[in-house]
Amino acid sequence: MAGRIDRDALIAPYDVVGHPPAPDLTALAELAADLSGTPTAIVNLMGESKQHSVATYGRFEPGVCNRSDSMCNVILDEPGQVIINDTLDDPRFADNPYVTGERANFRFYAATHLRNPQGQVLGTLCVFDDEARSLDDRRIRGLGLLARQVDDALELRRRTSKLVDAVAELAEVRAELTRSNEALHAFAGQVSHDLRNPLTAINGFLEELQYNVPHDTPSSEYVARALSSTHRMSDLITDLLGFAKLGGELRREPVMLRNLVEEVRHDLAPALTAVGAHLDVGPLPTVRVDATQIRAVLQNLISNAAKYRHPERPPLIAVHSARQDHAWRIEVVDNGIGVPRDRREEAFSPLTRVHDPHDSSAEGAGIGLATARRIITAHGGQIGLDASPSGGTVAWFTLPDPTEGGPLGGPPTPRSARVF
Repeated sequence: MAGRIDRDALIAPYDVVGHPPAPDLTALAELAADLSGTPTAIVNLMGESKQHSVATYGRFEPGVCNRSDSMCNVILDEPGQVIINDTLDDPRFADNPYVTGERANFRFYAATHLRNPQGQVLGTLCVFDDEARSLDDRRIRGLGLLARQVDDALELRRRTSKLVDAVAELAEVRAELTRSNEALHAFAGQVSHDLRNPLTAINGFLEELQYNVPHDTPSSEYVARALSSTHRMSDLITDLLGFAKLGGELRREPVMLRNLVEEVRHDLAPALTAVGAHLDVGPLPTVRVDATQIRAVLQNLISNAAKYRHPERPPLIAVHSARQDHAWRIEVVDNGIGVPRDRREEAFSPLTRVHDPHDSSAEGAGIGLATARRIITAHGGQIGLDASPSGGTVAWFTLPDPTEGGPLGGPPTPRSARVF
């Protein structure tokens, strides 16, 4: 058994009750009167106890009356259109105040139900005349079609009202996010300053101490370890500050990703050479991105590919791209030690390291991938980790591309054929 309908709640989202008549609904009421040849037409919505005439044509103005007095209330549960050629001949209406002269002298009455997309009755489109009359099938059908137009106009108002509310809510969320980001940046800057000052002093004292302790002694080793720890702490502070700031405001411009990769190759040349890494770069697209931030992502992924190398083979790293729906998928593929399947998502959490922290190849603060996700998300893309065919890692990210062809409208760029 269907539950009882709250009629006030049913009609409220259409945002017409209590407002001046909407021009589109008034125009449809006029068309209904013209089509039927009657002097009066009304668009009614039925609340719990009131009938709301939200648009009218003729001598009646939009207004409210009790449902108990309404002619349309009588036929609200009728299955189809209702045509009453002479209301005095119908016992349902003979004593109605809109028929007896108390409020009007309607002798002819025709009504078509208005429905929402779920088929629930919202009210009626009705026409009246003070004289008895009849309508041919063409006019009756026309009133039915006009009622469907009223349905569409009401639904458009509901959706527009909902959209306006959603936009206002999004504006509030955006304003709050802006305030939060500003607070985060300010906090990160203050923390960075507060941490660096004592760290700089500690580092200075340790360097001074290093010059004054004998070499090749336990003391010199302890000092060296302490200095190394301060350097790592400094790097961590830098990474945390970068995590707080990156991914915020974007300066989008056409960027050739291959040029960014070549810049990264140049900057990482000493590190790549030191481990005997080979970097292969396939065709890459031109996309509209923030070059500085996407470069930071590429540098992190390529650096990781060299850092987490397999001890039994030289690092082979490939960077290539492929079309994916309306986006570009960029992949950095390596033949290193890989990331366990159950820890790939965890790798993107700040301060998380998925490899053995005592492994010399696992140096890092666990901030890089978290920052990369922040940047890619700000660009409207996604980022993740998969296994490569060699057991290493495929670090991938997507960048939306509104063009239907290749980069900036060119032909699609093929995936690099080289797979490790």
